[in-house]
Amino acid sequence: MAIQNLTEEQIRTWSREQKDTWWRENVYRGDMPQLTFRAALTGFLLGGILSATNLYVGAMTGWTLGVGLTSVILSFAMFRVFAQLGAKDMNVLENNATQSVATAAGYMTGPLISGLAAYMWIENKPLPWLPMMMFNVVLSLLGVLVAFPMKRLFINEEQQPFPQGRACGVVLDTLYSADAAIGMFKARVLAWSAAVAGVISFLSGENYMKYIQSKLMHLGSVWKLPRELDQWYYDLCEKGMAAVPRIGGIDIRQLGLRPTLDWAMFGAGGLMGVRTAGSMMLGMLANFAILAPIMINAGEILPKSGSLAEGTAIFGRVHIVNNWSLWWGIAIMVMASMVSLFAKPQIFVDVFKMVFKKRSPSSAAERAASPDVLKDIELPMWVSYVGIPIIGGIGVWMAWHWFGVHPLFGGLAIPLIIGLTLIAARSTAMTSITPTGSLSKIPQFAFGAMDPLHPPTNLMTGVMCVEVASNASNLLMDIKPGYMLGAKPRQQALGHAIGIFAGALASTPLFYLLFLSDWKPGMNLQAAMAPEGGQFSFPSAVQWKGVSELVTSIFAPGGHGNLLTGSILTSMIIAAAVGAVFELARILTKNKFPLSPLAIGLGVLVPPDSVISMFAGAVFFEVMTKMFHKKPASLGHKLWIETHEPICAGLVAGAALVGIGDTIIKVFLLK
Repeated sequence: MAIQNLTEEQIRTWSREQKDTWWRENVYRGDMPQLTFRAALTGFLLGGILSATNLYVGAMTGWTLGVGLTSVILSFAMFRVFAQLGAKDMNVLENNATQSVATAAGYMTGPLISGLAAYMWIENKPLPWLPMMMFNVVLSLLGVLVAFPMKRLFINEEQQPFPQGRACGVVLDTLYSADAAIGMFKARVLAWSAAVAGVISFLSGENYMKYIQSKLMHLGSVWKLPRELDQWYYDLCEKGMAAVPRIGGIDIRQLGLRPTLDWAMFGAGGLMGVRTAGSMMLGMLANFAILAPIMINAGEILPKSGSLAEGTAIFGRVHIVNNWSLWWGIAIMVMASMVSLFAKPQIFVDVFKMVFKKRSPSSAAERAASPDVLKDIELPMWVSYVGIPIIGGIGVWMAWHWFGVHPLFGGLAIPLIIGLTLIAARSTAMTSITPTGSLSKIPQFAFGAMDPLHPPTNLMTGVMCVEVASNASNLLMDIKPGYMLGAKPRQQALGHAIGIFAGALASTPLFYLLFLSDWKPGMNLQAAMAPEGGQFSFPSAVQWKGVSELVTSIFAPGGHGNLLTGSILTSMIIAAAVGAVFELARILTKNKFPLSPLAIGLGVLVPPDSVISMFAGAVFFEVMTKMFHKKPASLGHKLWIETHEPICAGLVAGAALVGIGDTIIKVFLLK
């Protein structure tokens, strides 16, 4: 059916009871199956796969990719194939339930690649799997309990857009009310792009090739498709046929400046767009091609070993970032995040009005006397009122028992969680952007000031606040398409809870397999998880750890006297000023300013080869869009514009899953 909407005047003038009555009479499909066993199982399995790809990509880039539309298209295609084999096709609300489960699972990886990883690095020991999984699950469930009271305000009463959620609703309505060939074409394109990326990643997988050629075929040497696109040139250099390129006398390989064939990053760049990827490219070049060589020659960045004068100095990307560049990268990101957050006063005004809004006795009495027309299908309010203190208390106990966070600080985090979730949900409702990076700095600085000598306090309270705010905001965005299509909210809440367990069961063991399989007691954990020259750099965790150390250096008695040198402080001040100016320019030009200061800082933390791949992907899809946007009837328009997101999602999924398999080969077959 066509999606029905209230008019602007109705949204403004009708009471919530009138809006709920209209929705129940005109939109609600109470007799249509929704969270069936097959929908839950499909979402559970898809969610596990999508959480694995998000963990892989997030550890490389610091970003978690939206998985809503991908899960919609995949589940649609799966059941269309099953229908041709004789099974009953999935209806639109079953698909929506599948999407709720899968997206909940896909977003479970956030703490693993940020605050929890930073905690392990600071403590220099891995977390046992049970605390890692259970803490993540408890915080995500708390997000569900916090979200549903807000659902009645943001979705039922205010009819907020939640743009990404609305897009999912429109796609679902199109798939099930228009020609099914549209959905099948997108699914086939996704599958083919995943296959292409997977095959190329397989051929460049060192462990695949080693196992097949050495273990199975018993060959004396092993061939693999080089990941580095410039390897042929350095082969010529070794033969004396070409000169090694240098910047400031430094071999550019020491600066990490090598392009690689990484289809996951190519697809991620296509999803993020040329503005973000171009800003990351600018930050990467500014740091590694300009600032780092200058600081090396000035003696501000000393080599790991060897001598610069003798030409034997060894640096490396990780060494450069950790010893100098990290701080200006964090400064520009933090300042841009804070300016972005506080430049939207309407968010705070709306939250303040909502919390402190006074109701007249008559209106309060009328509201109490009026029937709740959705009482039998909404998640009962008492579930949240009872559940939040109980689940929140469990989270506070976990933070104290497992991470050493004093119960007083854990308890203080709970009301802060509610406030930050209101801000995050308001931002997500208007823009589909959940400002978790910005919000994480608030508890880190607040609790770091109260307990500066114990870094886990600011880290874990930050994880608590951000995970709940993120999960609640993303749940509201997932509820939006269900509301548009007439789904039962109570079943969406249950689906989200199922997805939480799916994501935890998939991502927790995979985290150990991917990042901790080479760690041995006595090793530096950060170096083991993000080794020099490795594909995983954990830029989000680097930022969390850097902010934690910065908080300690500011508030702890004595601080880290040698943490911030004169050149580092100068770079931070300049970067903070640039971040503020650029973010204000972006806001004042209504997002037309071509640079993102947040992405510039991220370009410092992400490996240059990944940045180059993302930039290439963004430029490619931008060129295709410009070529075909005025040719709506062409195959190019259908492929590169209408099917842009499935292609990128396929590239990410294919390369990521094959990359995960390469690690599994190393751990279980080559060892």
